[in-house]
Amino acid sequence: MRRLAERLRYLESPGIVLRRLERDDAAALEELVHDGKVYRYLPGFLYERRYPDVSRVIDGLYGECLEDSLILGIFSNGRFCGLAEWYDHLPDTGSVSVGNRLLSRCWGKGLAPATLEVMLRGLKERTDVRTVTATSMTANRASGRVLEKFGFSLTATGLEEDWGLELPAVVDHWEISLSSWTES
Repeated sequence: MRRLAERLRYLESPGIVLRRLERDDAAALEELVHDGKVYRYLPGFLYERRYPDVSRVIDGLYGECLEDSLILGIFSNGRFCGLAEWYDHLPDTGSVSVGNRLLSRCWGKGLAPATLEVMLRGLKERTDVRTVTATSMTANRASGRVLEKFGFSLTATGLEEDWGLELPAVVDHWEISLSSWTES
């Protein structure tokens, strides 16, 4: 992930900036971590929820966490809106998985597709990644619609995975080749 992090440390488009979190972002990250609506469709083991002190989370994002994933803050008009994540990077196959989570107050404003577009463009222009995958809970239809809009193909549906929740998560797997993706 460190190679990807060097190439993707700061990405922007009109209205969206993806950048490293800083200590000044702790209160905003705290709001996200305690927004129960956000995590109903997400794994229970996400890095930002690993430690009760979000300052500790921010300190670890670009150290210990960077071994497994790259997490950048999503900012719109200078305000923190959520997290964008790249994970499961497999350099030998040229693939990486992507995901994001937005504060519930930021839902319905077009930020999820805008964030995904910035993430895909960064991968296409700055890396040798060829295939991007994503996983969404089958019940989270909004996430599925965003992935479909960008040309992701549904590769598996209704799979049960251990996301650290009380019951197995029923998920869909998605994939897109960056060579076939064109910006909207």
